[in-house]
Amino acid sequence: LTDGILSSGLLKKGSRARINQQINKEMRMRAGAENLFRATTNTKVKETVALELSYVNSSLQLLKEELEDLNSNVEVYQTESEAAKAPMIPLGLKETKEADFTAPIQDFICQHYGEDGSLYREEIRELMDLRQAMRTPSRNQTGLDLLMEYYNQLYYLDQRFFPPHRNLGVHFHWYDSLTGVPSCQRALAFEKGSVLFNLGALYTQIGARQDRTTAAGIQRAIDAFQRAAGALNYLKENFSNAPSLDMSGPALCMLVRLMVAQVQECAFESLALGGARDGDASSTSSLRLAQEAARVSDVYLLVQQSMSQPLMKDYVPFSWTSMVQVKVEHFRALSHYFAAVVLCGPTRSTAERKKEKNASVCSLCAKWRSSIALEGKAHLRHAVMRHEEAMRLHGVCKSFRKMDILQDVLAATHKRSLDKYSELDREDDFDPTLEAPEIRRKSAPRHSLRLKHGPLSVFCGHTRRGPARSVCLPRTEGGLGLTLRGDSPVLVAGVAAGGCAAEAGLREGDYIVSVDGRDCKWAKHAEVVSLLQNRDVKGARVAVVALLSHDAQVTPEAAAVAHSRGKENADQRPTSRSAKGRGPASFLNWNRKKREGARTHRRPGSTLNLPFGDTGATY
Repeated sequence: LTDGILSSGLLKKGSRARINQQINKEMRMRAGAENLFRATTNTKVKETVALELSYVNSSLQLLKEELEDLNSNVEVYQTESEAAKAPMIPLGLKETKEADFTAPIQDFICQHYGEDGSLYREEIRELMDLRQAMRTPSRNQTGLDLLMEYYNQLYYLDQRFFPPHRNLGVHFHWYDSLTGVPSCQRALAFEKGSVLFNLGALYTQIGARQDRTTAAGIQRAIDAFQRAAGALNYLKENFSNAPSLDMSGPALCMLVRLMVAQVQECAFESLALGGARDGDASSTSSLRLAQEAARVSDVYLLVQQSMSQPLMKDYVPFSWTSMVQVKVEHFRALSHYFAAVVLCGPTRSTAERKKEKNASVCSLCAKWRSSIALEGKAHLRHAVMRHEEAMRLHGVCKSFRKMDILQDVLAATHKRSLDKYSELDREDDFDPTLEAPEIRRKSAPRHSLRLKHGPLSVFCGHTRRGPARSVCLPRTEGGLGLTLRGDSPVLVAGVAAGGCAAEAGLREGDYIVSVDGRDCKWAKHAEVVSLLQNRDVKGARVAVVALLSHDAQVTPEAAAVAHSRGKENADQRPTSRSAKGRGPASFLNWNRKKREGARTHRRPGSTLNLPFGDTGATY
């Protein structure tokens, strides 16, 4: 199975590369023809050029349709499990041309570092081999490690050989993932962004091919789609002025939402699988499934809205848009179906219904039960209508006609809703038809652990803090004798000798974390001052912490600098390991041979916090 998927992926990648090259050729021909059309004044030449332009545009349209069909062929990366599961949408990798860093880096070493650049020919060759291998990664963990390793090398390469005031003359050519339109930039940030895009795309392909009929397979799919969303979201937040549309803000926002929606769909499948494995057919289980299905539908609706934006409407493949619309209707129908299961309960036989009808049951209970049954039928009616709409949308897209697995999923759920509807009592068919309310989605859990710990500028794992100290500031007529600075948290910037604060035990560089039991890690400067000034007769009990260096307490000046530059989402740059002695390793510390031991222990995605450099620059 793995060999078949890998071979199909390689064939698809080869077709994509061929189409990209043809699109690049046609676009250059069109650019030349357009320049000639604007420059010439000869009428006959204009007519000839206009005719050529029409041919070129027709060829471009055919190539783009062929590429769109290739992007729509999502079943290449789907699992071949016998159980019918709705297919996921994987993202294709960006293609790139060959690039040679040898001469520019050797010249830079000679001019900037004053050494012979030829001494580093072997290390540069290894870097070129790594880039060449990165162009065709395998669809597994090995391919992820390869992309991540090259991304790490680009970070160190940027620090040592790509100064901001000088251009080395290296051109990076990448093709758009969906349209095949080429882009060329000389900034290394474009290379890093494209590699990171491919890392996220590879995660989507790995997630789409997982066997989601088992709990382990669903968990692997969730992990892969979450990592894809993380990589693409980091790219969106740190890469501006992208030359290609697939790396623009709207496209990345749409892709992140798509990955989150597919994670939510896997979570629904996990919940349904758990109930089926445990034999749980209770009302509580069906209610959770109804809420979770409604949530999946709402998240896919957000994806649909992102795809409907003016910039994305003509860019996203029609099969993607149709798939998202089908899933919006499909999961909305499932939410109504499971709500009807809760309201209607288990189906009773005809003898049981007659026995219950003849029994002496109070009229109030009978009316209440009838009302519940009517509402359940209304939900089933909506479920059937939504299923039929999903099947209609499936039939509109011609790419779906080859996907039997999606048709099987829609047909099976539609039949289940119809069977449930036909099993209900038909004696109340003349009762007024109720309108079923929409199912409210289950609220997402709030992860407040990070917020409770305080801002990352001070309260993070990279800083050392002493234990919290509690001091009592008595109420006096004079001032406190201290100077406060900053917000969230407030810093004690100065303590007057002999003052109230100094006698209580406050020191310069302390951070106020609470006043009289009230958490002040996120408090503003004015709030802390108000709490201290309005202390009661007994005084104020203030809890403070101090940042420490490795062996001693940090000075107040260093604490103030650390607090002022602290940014909650600040990037942590890795420290390079400088080799001992002199020689090539003193400059090229990215030699792969010396990093093999560390590479085996590095988790993929562990360096996604590496900065892109000047993200505000125009590329």
